[in-house]
Amino acid sequence: MSEQVPASFTPQDALVAVMVAESASDENITTSELLSITRIVDHMPIFADYDLSRIKTVSQVVFDLFEVEDGLDALFGIIRDSLPEVLYETAYAMACDVAAADGRLRQAELEFMAEIRYELNIDRLHGAAIERGARARHMQLPQTEA
Repeated sequence: MSEQVPASFTPQDALVAVMVAESASDENITTSELLSITRIVDHMPIFADYDLSRIKTVSQVVFDLFEVEDGLDALFGIIRDSLPEVLYETAYAMACDVAAADGRLRQAELEFMAEIRYELNIDRLHGAAIERGARARHMQLPQTEA
């Protein structure tokens, strides 16, 4: 495990961890996903006073936990301990935006989104609404044939 594990995660760290974990869940972090995380952290009010230098440390914790047995359980434990319950749906919405950023959802990403819903006790109907909103935000114009 990284020697830079923060003594405790802030709520913002937990949100970053969820986004990074969603991006890494398919073992292929795309540029679109990284840009989505950056955009969210740069523009969402919840990150207004966030120390951007923590993103690298939080990301390394996520990567390290993905490499160890029961690491996913540990990651969700850290997230639940750090994040107020009122922000669970916010975390899921941010993860959905990251997942939708590259225009395709792989099976591993879908399974990880289901794990987030389960671990953060996101109601199925609320989850579907959040997913639909992410899909709508990331739509592209259909390709027209010349």
